[in-house]
Amino acid sequence: MTQTSNAARKVPTRRISFEESLKALPKHFAEDGDLILSHVAASLSSVFPDGEDYFVRSVRHFRDQITDPELKRQVAGFIGQEAMHGREHRALNDRLDELGYPVKTAEKLTKKGLALRTKYAPAKANLATTAALEHFTATLAELVLSDETTRNQFGHPAMRDIFLWHALEESEHKAVAFDVYKAVGGTERMRVVTMNLMTVGFILGMAVQVIISLAMDRETYRRGKLRKSLRNLRKAPFLQKKVWRQLRDYNRPNFHPDDSDTNELVELWRKELFGENGSLNDKLVGTSAVA
Repeated sequence: MTQTSNAARKVPTRRISFEESLKALPKHFAEDGDLILSHVAASLSSVFPDGEDYFVRSVRHFRDQITDPELKRQVAGFIGQEAMHGREHRALNDRLDELGYPVKTAEKLTKKGLALRTKYAPAKANLATTAALEHFTATLAELVLSDETTRNQFGHPAMRDIFLWHALEESEHKAVAFDVYKAVGGTERMRVVTMNLMTVGFILGMAVQVIISLAMDRETYRRGKLRKSLRNLRKAPFLQKKVWRQLRDYNRPNFHPDDSDTNELVELWRKELFGENGSLNDKLVGTSAVA
């Protein structure tokens, strides 16, 4: 079995709840009430609960094959973190559903699609898919943690807080699924082919979902509203070329998620969010266990 690239990596499971703060979330929560960015964030949240469950299943399948004690510890932390992400995004989706977003339909479709993939695809292919999608989330997480403009675009504090917490933990465990894939003998060919397929599928799927969501929002048809939002979208940080280059870096031979060093970012945001005076300490429930 391959040793992990970073045996000192910490993947703590934090028991947290955003449900109370989400009660005040408005319909168009993004910065300046931006229409499209609100629907993009809602659409992302809609696929997270069952996506996280799929990630957990894919990694857990190989847990007994891992002999490296540090990687086993990190897998336990990964499972704990992803379970909390699923729970909190499901609570967020409940609130988004109340606000009129079609997130519950998207949840059901995601659940059915991933259940079929789990049932019929080889276990190692599911793990390759998890590793690829974890690179997507890690790339977006790094953008959230490093770019104030991106953080501000979430608008409402409750939405910004939940995505900041999610981004921190995605950065903490960004290499776990990848390391498990390599440890159990996943091939470079499957890794790269899977990423190429996921890139097309994920981006097209999200685009269709956002368009359908916008079509169901009466504000989309208010004069000038959509046009203004489209102008703002062209300047969105997540559409920058450097983000695309970082995503495509996954196809490089001998790529590893830790090649993009986010240790300082992780330490900064651990302190900001959960340090002695951390801004999210009031959201913690009980004692947070460290994997």
